[in-house]
Amino acid sequence: MSDNGEKKARALGINHVVLEVGDLEAALEFYGAIFEFTLRGKSERNAFIDLGDQFIQLSLGKTQEADDKRHFGFVVDDREPVRRALKELGVETLDRRLNFRDPWGNRIEVVPYDDIQFTKAPQVLKGMGVGDLEKTPNAIDELKKKGMAPEG
Repeated sequence: MSDNGEKKARALGINHVVLEVGDLEAALEFYGAIFEFTLRGKSERNAFIDLGDQFIQLSLGKTQEADDKRHFGFVVDDREPVRRALKELGVETLDRRLNFRDPWGNRIEVVPYDDIQFTKAPQVLKGMGVGDLEKTPNAIDELKKKGMAPEG
C-alpha cells in the first residue's frame, strides 16, 4: 500500500532492455559472435533479439560516454563459451565476474543461470530449446527464503 492507502502496481520483472549502438549490423555481428540468439525483428533503427519471454532491443543513436557502474546482467546457461568468444574477439573483461563493454561502451555482466535467483518457467526453457537447468544449493536457498524454490 502507498502512503495514502491506495494500492501500488507490483513490478513483476523486466520485459526488455534497450542498448544504444552506433551500427546495427555491427552490433548484431558482435553479439552474434558471443551469444546464440534469435533475431525477432529489425527496422532501419532497431533490432530485437529474443531471450525467451524477454528481449534486448538494439537501437541506433549512442550518445553517452562508456558506462562504468551502470550495466545489466545477461543470464546464460554457461559462461565458458562467452569467455572464449570474448577472448577470440579481443574484448577485455573488466573483472573475474565476467563484465565487459561492447564496442559502444555498454557494460554487460554475464551471469550464470544456475547460481542466481532468476528463474525461467519450465515451458519457457523448453521453448528456448534449453531443457532443464539445475540451480546451485545457494540459489535454491535464496529462492526458498522468498518462497519461490522450484518444486521437486
